[in-house]
Amino acid sequence: MAVIDETMGALLIGVIISGIFYGISCSQMYYYFTRYQNDSISLKMLVLSVWASDSIHQALISHSIYWYLVTEYGNPTAMAMLNKTIVAEVLFNAFTGLFVQSFFVVRVWKLSEKKMYLVVPVGILVAAEFGVSATYTAKAFWLHTFSDLTELRGLSICMNVFAAAADVAIAVILCTILHTSRTNFSKSNTLINKLIVFAVNTGLLTSVCACISLITFFAMPNAFIYILFYFLIGRLYSNSLMATLNARKNLRDGSANDVSVSLRDMQPTATMLNGPGRRGEGIAIRIDTTKESRHDGDADHDQYKFDSQDKHPVEEV
Repeated sequence: MAVIDETMGALLIGVIISGIFYGISCSQMYYYFTRYQNDSISLKMLVLSVWASDSIHQALISHSIYWYLVTEYGNPTAMAMLNKTIVAEVLFNAFTGLFVQSFFVVRVWKLSEKKMYLVVPVGILVAAEFGVSATYTAKAFWLHTFSDLTELRGLSICMNVFAAAADVAIAVILCTILHTSRTNFSKSNTLINKLIVFAVNTGLLTSVCACISLITFFAMPNAFIYILFYFLIGRLYSNSLMATLNARKNLRDGSANDVSVSLRDMQPTATMLNGPGRRGEGIAIRIDTTKESRHDGDADHDQYKFDSQDKHPVEEV
């Protein structure tokens, strides 16, 4: 019984939790398409691609647990067999990670003023993770039992290491760029602090999940606890992307100080914090003073707008 709990039981729990997060990502996608209809076609295609790979992954792991616990019910030999759908899910988990991490790599590229020494290492980590995952899937497809997976131990370790390293690198670079973009204005700094927290949270959950999967793989190699956490990585990627995209209007419209922000097209300028004539890491900030007409009198207020250097309207983020 203990063996079933640590193997099929862990897989079942993983499928259930993944299903919950899949439902959350679907609701976030619905929210996105109803609130951000003016987004570019490429961004919408990215969202649809992530949802498609996420959906296929959920279908594959659901079929796997059904095969083990229903189709082969009462057959102890089948519990040790490596079902092909549980192998194929690795590839679609990798596709989800590739799509989402590429989105954040492009963000690093834009915010860093296209500095290749920042973009290339992160891009290599992302490409390496996908390449290792595809290789793992291709080799595992010809194996027959879970015990045979020990032959791919090195590839399994590399998948989790590259995933965690890429997520941490993206979060660190984004936080560094945002931190060096601070100004003398407390209102804009408050918004930058929110963006830093968002950048940290974006990579934190996925990297922690990848690390836990790796740790449990070493600590309990005969149990499937590590597979449980691996199931969740793709779901966390999709939810982090959707949360990032859907938070834009909340950051822009929900601020009491009328702070609006462009998360997609923000680019550094040359004059922030570094003096005139020098290339810097500051994010372009446009400060406008406007007047509002109210029933109880007129009141001046400052309106801080983070916008791209090429002056894209914030509504098109």
